[in-house]
Formats: sequence, C-alpha cells, structure tokens
Amino acid sequence: MIVGRRRDVLERAAAGSMAVEVADLQEPDEVQALADRLGAVDVLVLNAGGSLTPEGPGLAATAQVWLDEFRLNVLTTVLLGEALLPRMSRPGGRIVALSSVAALRGAGSYGAAKAAINSWVTGTAGEVAADGITVNAVAPGFVPDTEFWEGRLDDAERARRVARIPAGRPGTVEEVAAAVAYLASPDAGWTTGQVLAVHGGAVLARL
Repeated sequence: MIVGRRRDVLERAAAGSMAVEVADLQEPDEVQALADRLGAVDVLVLNAGGSLTPEGPGLAATAQVWLDEFRLNVLTTVLLGEALLPRMSRPGGRIVALSSVAALRGAGSYGAAKAAINSWVTGTAGEVAADGITVNAVAPGFVPDTEFWEGRLDDAERARRVARIPAGRPGTVEEVAAAVAYLASPDAGWTTGQVLAVHGGAVLARL
C-alpha cells in the first residue's frame, strides 16, 4: 500500500501493483482515520517529506519555514509511526524512516527536521525492541535522479555537490532502495535504532 495526499500521483506510482490510500499525514485526524482502516502491518516505510524555501526575508518568514518543514518531515513520520505501532507484527515488525545526510552535517531547517526523525527512531527503537520490532532510518546523500531535485539543480550545482563526495559520484535511487530493503528484511532482525548512511562517504563515521 502507498499513502499520500494526491490520488493521481499515487495511482501513477502504484501502476496497479499496490493499493492506494489518500491522507495528509500532517493532520492527526486523517492519520488516525487511516490507521483505523488498516489491519496488521509487517513493514512500514516512512518516506513523506521535502525541503522548502523561505517566502521572504525577516524573522516571520524564517519562523514559518522552520514550522512548515517540521510539519512536512517530522509530523508525517511521527504521527503515522505512532498510529501504527500497535498494529505492527510482534515479533518481526519493521519500521524504516527516511532521514538525510543533512541531519548529520547541519543544513538549516531541513537538516534539523531530519535530525528530529533520527531522534524519534532511536527513542522508539528502544521502546519496542523487546517486542521484536526494529526501528531504523536511512540517510541518503546526493541522489539527483529524483523529483526532489527537479527545478533546483543546474550543472554547476551538481558539480559542486559531487565534489564534496569522497566516492566521486552521486548516489542512485536503487542504492537507497537496497538499504531500505535490507532494514525491512528478516536478515535485519538484530539491527535497530540505527541511522544507515548511504551517501558515498560524505560524512565519515567518528568513533
């Protein structure tokens, strides 16, 4: 099943291969109504979100973009995750949230929102580990072949971002999907509370 706000977009993405549910995951009432329509859940991938641009100068615009990005990224993750926790398979349930390299090296309101997702992941993982449920995040780096970058990426910006990646190239959608698939699989039953970085070494681990 795939969930989102726009039925036409969902149906194109589903292409007849999965069910579609329409809900605004920023709205508690809509999230609860969605949860009430569902049965047991084995795997939950929390992938709603995005990056916004301030609509003008000044503190009012700054406050608005921080609030809007928190709602767009954090509430959509936390509300659905919390609503479906009681429905997750015990044992064997898998929750995977999409974070970002931005959470690991700082990137304004977007990075802060993704860092909040990491905090929710680690806290929730500890709460449900004894039930056999794992909760993890995947933090992708620069993956240009997605709608996220449409209209905001020229050749110079692409080159600038690639220059910051030790691996010397951008990532692919398939590489990120493979990380999500691993964390959703039975093989990942002893991996929980982790943020799996998939970004070509853009931020190196520190012990």
